[in-house]
Amino acid sequence: MKQNLTLEAALEIVLEQAKPLEEVEQLPLTAAYGGVLGADLLSKVSHPDTDDTAVDGYACRAADSQGAGVGNPVRLKVVGQSPAGKPFAGGIGPGEAVQVFTGAPLPKGADAVIRVEDTLREGDFVWLMKPASSTDIRHKGDDLVMGQVYLRKGDFLTPGRVGLAAAMGYDRLPVIRRPRVGVLATGDEVVEPGRPLPYGGVYNSNSYSVAGLVEEAGAEAVLLPKLADDVERLRLQLQQTGPLDLLVTTGGVSMGEYDIVRQLLEREGEILFWKVRIQPGGPLLFATWNGLPLMGLPGNPVSAMVTFLLFGRPFIFKRLGRNDPPYHRLQALAESAFEANPTRQAYRRAILRWEGGGFRAVSTGNQSSAVLRSMAVGNALVVLEAGRSARVGDVVEVIPFPGSAGCWR
Repeated sequence: MKQNLTLEAALEIVLEQAKPLEEVEQLPLTAAYGGVLGADLLSKVSHPDTDDTAVDGYACRAADSQGAGVGNPVRLKVVGQSPAGKPFAGGIGPGEAVQVFTGAPLPKGADAVIRVEDTLREGDFVWLMKPASSTDIRHKGDDLVMGQVYLRKGDFLTPGRVGLAAAMGYDRLPVIRRPRVGVLATGDEVVEPGRPLPYGGVYNSNSYSVAGLVEEAGAEAVLLPKLADDVERLRLQLQQTGPLDLLVTTGGVSMGEYDIVRQLLEREGEILFWKVRIQPGGPLLFATWNGLPLMGLPGNPVSAMVTFLLFGRPFIFKRLGRNDPPYHRLQALAESAFEANPTRQAYRRAILRWEGGGFRAVSTGNQSSAVLRSMAVGNALVVLEAGRSARVGDVVEVIPFPGSAGCWR
């Protein structure tokens, strides 16, 4: 068993166990949002499929509109109309124009368009107050070319990408099966919300914060019943758990008499590493139990969330084969001091905002790993190397939380 690893060394071991999933589901477009594409997609159509107009106005021959101006308007005969979906069937000859609407195919013989606001209609004629041009013509294939790949395996399916797939002609998409991640809180003192809280008890926040992070990362959270500090009951729970791609536990991974997760894995599993040189989250444990990857997060609420973001989220991203990184690192100006840990890399909660052309970070206050409200108020982690505190005005490295400014999706 490896101990006291750097974040980089520990993450490498975690990712070795994250084998990409091969199962692909064919989902309708409305069910594909937030999924990961399971195959390259080539466009079934060109878009536009012919030259069309980007504005409402009149299509004509550019040569017929030369020299037009407010003091010298040019008159053209309007020979037809071309709304989107009902293209003009004829062609345009010298001195003629066709009224066109946005998205309408360009009539045969036309090579220019003038916007309606630069014209004056008079019966069957239109006066042009400026020369027509090709600027407002969208040429065939400007957006999509039939047979070209525009979405690739591993792409996260944002609304824009689902919309693009629809524009390419797809009504169903191949989507990687979501990994099933079990979430299990342990501890005699842990009580489910809504029940009376006994003396010395604490409500189970870990299951719900971690499950939310699991879902946000693109996996399916399987919330397991909270477990008391009993090794035999933990074994039974694991035996009865259905198929999972990862089991995440909170609590029970330190060195105490009641740290049941570590005790069971020492006897029956394979602990790949225990303890990482980070704060918060140092007691993190990663193991396998009967072939199931198990990530033992510390019990303190902040430690559980931070370690999942740093290790659980990358595990899920790799299993899904996502093309984008699980988190980004950016630079921000510190507007408050951030205290380092003398021997471990520290992750301090901060409020990140964009101001004056750059990111700025201010501390959420108390940095105790038991102060969960710092994860609710804050939207980023400031990364400090061991022994290197940050003063006001220093440039610091920051990891934004999912969904926040500069987010990593």
